Amino acid sequence: MNKAVRETAPASNLRDFYRHFDAASLREALRRMYLIRRFEEGAEDAYTRGLIHGTMHLSIGQEASAVGACMDLRKSDYITSTHRGHGHCIAKGADPKLMFAEFFGKEEGYCRGRGGSMHIADVESGNLGANGIVGGGLPIAVGAALAIRKQKRDDVALCFFGDGASNEGAFHEALNMAAIWKLPVLFICENNKYGMSVSTERSMAVEHVADRASAYKMPGEIVDGNCIEDVSEAVMRATARARAGEGPSLIETKTYRIRGHSKSDRNRYRTKEEIEEWMARDPIGHFETNLEAFGILGKDEVTAIRTGAEAEIARAIEFAKGGTDPSPSELTRDVYTVGG
Repeated sequence: MNKAVRETAPASNLRDFYRHFDAASLREALRRMYLIRRFEEGAEDAYTRGLIHGTMHLSIGQEASAVGACMDLRKSDYITSTHRGHGHCIAKGADPKLMFAEFFGKEEGYCRGRGGSMHIADVESGNLGANGIVGGGLPIAVGAALAIRKQKRDDVALCFFGDGASNEGAFHEALNMAAIWKLPVLFICENNKYGMSVSTERSMAVEHVADRASAYKMPGEIVDGNCIEDVSEAVMRATARARAGEGPSLIETKTYRIRGHSKSDRNRYRTKEEIEEWMARDPIGHFETNLEAFGILGKDEVTAIRTGAEAEIARAIEFAKGGTDPSPSELTRDVYTVGG
């Protein structure tokens, strides 16, 4: 393994992690993980019932990567997201009812129903937007980090992207520019093993995305993406470097999407055994076990968080169903062109 890459042992410093966050923050992290899981299950059900059109890309199984990465971020920190970005939205503080309104194409949605599943943005919470272009969020995050630098702030920009995006030119251009200017940006690669239907074993010459960090003279770190503690600790190290003016970092979270690439994916390229093996490594169950083991939550409290998330998602769906349909007369609102 390249010396620039640091690979942490699973659950390496659990006691340090549980000392860093208070009980309320840890409960909120579990709540957000459940909100993401139930949101996506609700979205999948709504799609099956014909209430949502188009397509969607679910991140069921990747909740620890999203929530762990955002746990220690400030509201003033930025994130950019991907086509598989529902979890990132919720992890950064988005309201599920406004997200569902966006899904349903309603005026009450974050983007007034124009963005849909792949283009939700919530600038107020620091979410600069999901992006249907593979790798599209990388240069945006670098631009946001440059703006932070110019404004003399000590905030950071955190860019989520997938393993497939690491093979795009935008990945290399973004990391190169961020490294040259030592910008306060964190590159978080959620490696779920497949770019659509192609395994990373067939699409990459190096074993790990984080191996590429040394080419841009930045730290590269590999963590268990299903272990919220390891993800959060890696991001905290990287944000501390960035806020101190020491430049960008590349973190690779090894995780897995339980569902197919999108709703049109027939999922024939993966074995049932592989999927079941990763289901047994469920990140929510892992976090619950540790919260109970450290005496932070009891089983009754865990149940209450779970049922509370289910009720919140049910209310969000009903809110979206009763939303306002856009008027055809405003078809071109918010559409801009630049004259020659």
